[in-house]
Amino acid sequence: MAGGTAVLRRTLARNRGRLLAGTALVSLHQVAETAVPIAIGVIVDRAVETGDVTALIVWLSALAVLFVVLTSAWRFGARFIVLAVQQEAHRLRVEVAGRILDPRGVRTDLRAGELLTVSTSDADKEAWILDVVPRVAAALTAMVASAIALLWIDVTLGLAVLVGAPVMLGLLQLAAPLITRRASAQQATTARAAGMATDLVSGLRPLRGIGAEATAARRYRDVSRDALAATMRAAKATGVFVGVSMTVSALLAVSVAGFAGWFALDGRISVGELITVVGLSQFIVEPLGMLARVPGFYANARASADRLALVLDAEPLLPAGGTPPSGASDVELRAVAYRSLAGVDLTVAPGELLGVVAYRPEDAEALADVLSGQVPPDRYDGEIRVGGVPLAGLGLTHARRTVLVEPHLTDLFAGTVHSNVTAGAPDADHAAVQHVLWASAAVDVVDAHPAGLDHEVTDRGASLSGGQRQRVALARALAAQAPVMVLHDPTTAVDAVTEHAIAAGIATSRHDGVRAHSTILVTSSPALLSVTDRVVVLADGHIAAEGTHAGLSATDENYRKAVLR
Repeated sequence: MAGGTAVLRRTLARNRGRLLAGTALVSLHQVAETAVPIAIGVIVDRAVETGDVTALIVWLSALAVLFVVLTSAWRFGARFIVLAVQQEAHRLRVEVAGRILDPRGVRTDLRAGELLTVSTSDADKEAWILDVVPRVAAALTAMVASAIALLWIDVTLGLAVLVGAPVMLGLLQLAAPLITRRASAQQATTARAAGMATDLVSGLRPLRGIGAEATAARRYRDVSRDALAATMRAAKATGVFVGVSMTVSALLAVSVAGFAGWFALDGRISVGELITVVGLSQFIVEPLGMLARVPGFYANARASADRLALVLDAEPLLPAGGTPPSGASDVELRAVAYRSLAGVDLTVAPGELLGVVAYRPEDAEALADVLSGQVPPDRYDGEIRVGGVPLAGLGLTHARRTVLVEPHLTDLFAGTVHSNVTAGAPDADHAAVQHVLWASAAVDVVDAHPAGLDHEVTDRGASLSGGQRQRVALARALAAQAPVMVLHDPTTAVDAVTEHAIAAGIATSRHDGVRAHSTILVTSSPALLSVTDRVVVLADGHIAAEGTHAGLSATDENYRKAVLR
C-alpha cells in the first residue's frame, strides 16, 4: 500500500461482492421510492378522476407490491452493507494490531495511545466508506429516476433537476478541502489526547511518587482543549456545509413544485401529474442532501485511512536477518555508541560470567537494550557480534534464541507459576523446572502456596509480591537456557540472604563447569558480583575500569562507593 487512498481502494476491492449486492439492492429501493409518487399520480388520473373501481384496485395492488419491493430491497441491501462494514472494521483492527505486535517492531512516531486510537476508532471510520459508496450510488439513482419521470411529465421540470442538481453539488464541493483538513486535524488531536491519557494511566504510580500529578493534569488539560477546539472547528464547518446544502436542496425542490403548480393551473399537466411532481420534489430533498454530505463522510474516512496507512505502510524496525547462529556464546562490542553509551569496547569470552557495574543508571539501561537485539542497527553506532556473527544479521528469531535479556522491570502473565516459568521452555521436564526454581530461589514462592506450581498468577503478576515476581521471572529466564543471558538488576526486590542464594544459583545453573553459556550481570549487588569471573565498570558511557570484584573493591574508591553497602 501507499497512503490512505490505497487503503480505501483495497477496502472497496476486497468487499466488492457484498458491496455490489448491497449497492444494487439499495439502488433498487430508491427506484421503488421514486415510483411511489408516480403510482399515486397514475391512481388519481386513471382511477379517482374516472371513477374506475377496477383500475383503482389494480393500481392499489401494484402500489402494495411496490412497497413490498422497496422494503425488501432496503432490508437485504442494508444487511449486505452492514456486514461488509463490520467485517472490514474487524479486518483492519486485526491488521493494525498485527503490525503493532510484530516482533520486529514498527517504525512509527505514534505513541501507544495514538496506536490504540488507530486500531479502534480509525479502523471503524475508514470502514464507513463501504456505507458511503452505496448511499451515493443510491442517491444518484434516485436523482436520475426522478429526472426521467419529470422529463416524461414536462421537459422543463426534468431539465430543472438535471441541470440544477449538478450545479448545486458542484458549487458545494468547493468546501470539501476545508472539511477534509478540519476532519484530519480533529482526528489527529483526538489521537494525541488519547495517547497522553494512556501514558498518564500507565505512569500514574511514578507520577504520584514524584508529586507531578498537577503538572501532568495540566498538560493533559491543554491537549484535551486543543482536541475540543479542533472538534468544534470540524463540527462548525460540517454544520454550516450541511445547513447550506439542505437549504439549497429545499429551494430546488420548492422551485420544481412551484412550477408544477403553475403548469397545472395552465393546463400543461394533469392533477395526477401535479401530485407526482410534488411527491418527487419532496422525495429528491433526501438524495440531494445525501450527495451534499458526501464530502464530510469521505473526509472522515480518508483521514482515518491516512492514519491507518501510517501503521500499515510502516517499515519494521529490525531487519529480517537470517544468518544462522554459530553456536558459540562469546560476545563482542566494538565502539558501540547508543544513547548514553559512547564508544564501548567489550568482549565476553565463551562461558564467562561477567559483571557490569554502571555508575549511571542510564548506561546500564542502554547496554541492556542494545544487547537485546530490539534496537534497530541504524539507531546505534558500532557493531555487536555474538559467536562471531553480527547481532543484527541473526534476525529476530535467532537473536532471541541466542541472547536473552531479562530487563529490570519484568511482567508475568495470567496463568500459573508453572506456566510462567516454562513460558520460554514449554518442553522443560519436572527436574528442569525444579532446578531453575532452586537456582532463582523461587522454590520459596512455590512452597508458600498450597497449590504449589499450580498457584494462580493474575495479570502482570499482581497476585505476587515484588520479590516473588522477580524470582519467578528469573526462573523463567534460566529455564530458557539461552547461550547468552543478560540480567539487569535481577535481585533488587529480595533480601540479602535470598540474594546470596540467587547468586550461587545463577553461577551453578549457568556455569557448572561445562562453561557452555555466557552470562552478563548488569548490577551493583556485591552478592552477585562476588560470583563473577570478571567485572567491568561503566562511567560516563565508557569502560573506566576492569578486574575482579575483590580487586576493584580493594583498589578503586569509586567502585567501593557504588557497590559496597
